[in-house]
Amino acid sequence: MEPKKQPRKNSSYETERLIIRPMSLDDKEFIFELYNRPKFIQYIGDRNIKTIADAENYIRDRFLPQFEKLGFGNYLVVTKDENKKIGGVGIFEREGLDVMDIGFSLLEEFEGKGYAYEAALKVKSIGMDEFGMKKISAITSKDNFSSQNLIEKLGLQFKKYVTIPNDEEELMYYELG
Repeated sequence: MEPKKQPRKNSSYETERLIIRPMSLDDKEFIFELYNRPKFIQYIGDRNIKTIADAENYIRDRFLPQFEKLGFGNYLVVTKDENKKIGGVGIFEREGLDVMDIGFSLLEEFEGKGYAYEAALKVKSIGMDEFGMKKISAITSKDNFSSQNLIEKLGLQFKKYVTIPNDEEELMYYELG
């Protein structure tokens, strides 16, 4: 039996077209922009990030502690060809969910090009292959059909409707494993 390799904590990864690296405080302007897009607020929620300082605090308080604790979290998605920040993808420990949750969001101008699938597929393999996860989940709103399609393309299957703490919206819950 082959020995299990050690997970690469806080590592950057590459796909054919993308660089996927841990979010850092240097990404505060990008998070401010992404998290205030109407589509992000509609489908993911208002994170109450009204200033660049709010974005920096959000990264410091929400993203960095999970990387420190678990070695994985929210990654920045950057195009290789233009070195452009286009979105976020990650595996999250979410209150109310027993299974680690994969999530993704892109700036609208980069949707429909396969970037979200390419990044999410890589992050799914990081979770399962490097960190030994047996299960991965995903949640999405009932009217976010493009996310539902991507989640199913990743191999996750719809299981049930859930609500998570501090959010009254009923969400679709998918699971792999």
